Amino acid sequence: MNKTHNPYAKALDGLEIPDPVTSFFDFCIEREKIRKKRDRGLPPPWTNDPIFRQARFLNVFREDDRGSKSILRFAKDLNKDLETLIQALFFARWCNKQETLDNISTDILSSPKKLYDLIKSNENWCNTTAYPVEPIYWEEKKYSRIHAAAVLFFDIKKPLTKIIQHAEGDIIEATNSVNNKFKMSNNFPIFMAITDIAWFRPDVINPESPVPTGIGAVAYLDRLQEYLGLDSHQQTCETMIELQKEYWPDAKREFYPIDIEYLSCECRKYHSYVNKTKLFEGKNIFTPKLEDGDSRAN
Repeated sequence: MNKTHNPYAKALDGLEIPDPVTSFFDFCIEREKIRKKRDRGLPPPWTNDPIFRQARFLNVFREDDRGSKSILRFAKDLNKDLETLIQALFFARWCNKQETLDNISTDILSSPKKLYDLIKSNENWCNTTAYPVEPIYWEEKKYSRIHAAAVLFFDIKKPLTKIIQHAEGDIIEATNSVNNKFKMSNNFPIFMAITDIAWFRPDVINPESPVPTGIGAVAYLDRLQEYLGLDSHQQTCETMIELQKEYWPDAKREFYPIDIEYLSCECRKYHSYVNKTKLFEGKNIFTPKLEDGDSRAN
């Protein structure tokens, strides 16, 4: 997914994970137990696991994360207007900040100058730490993050929608086709915006579609692929979905490929702490007073 250097490629080097499949589902089960205890209002700590007690992780199911809930609220009334839905989801992923999305209505998307002036007046309108959002191109012209979010996505929502529809539900094809226009070195924001469409319009983007591999997920998906004797990350995701029936039959829903991909990123983070290639410092530190699961920081 990223044409640049992968800083997480060697995060698990030298670490023995005898059964990465069991480790994957153990991670999921324990993380979900933590979420349920928090939701019931039980006091911390919610686990005896020292890594979960110290570090921040996304929730197992994307829809339970703070940022995802914000996007679901933001675009909840747009199912019947596909072009505006796609504009809203691209804006949301370029913004990626709960406070901004919670304080504006999608009505403002049809007034790009008003939206631009509003978010420009707030230097903290977007989340700059979760994942990189670089300038993009459209018809050979370069656009900054704020101009793309507020103005360009309104101007191009019709051709952007046609590009995505042409992929016939395939997340990988849609991501690549959009990035042929945007020319991003890290197309993760495109991938997430397109994947989000499946929440609202599974007829446009199939939630069961194969997904590209983000840089943070590579190291753990490689371990799973090797352990399972498979040929690709896409095959690995499909197999892990089948194995969920054996390893976690009482999960609240079945996994999709996107779930396996992004949970592999979380497993890589977890085992990076074990391997001491990731440290408990800065934004990585979990404090119980803060709600976790609010970004996909690597």
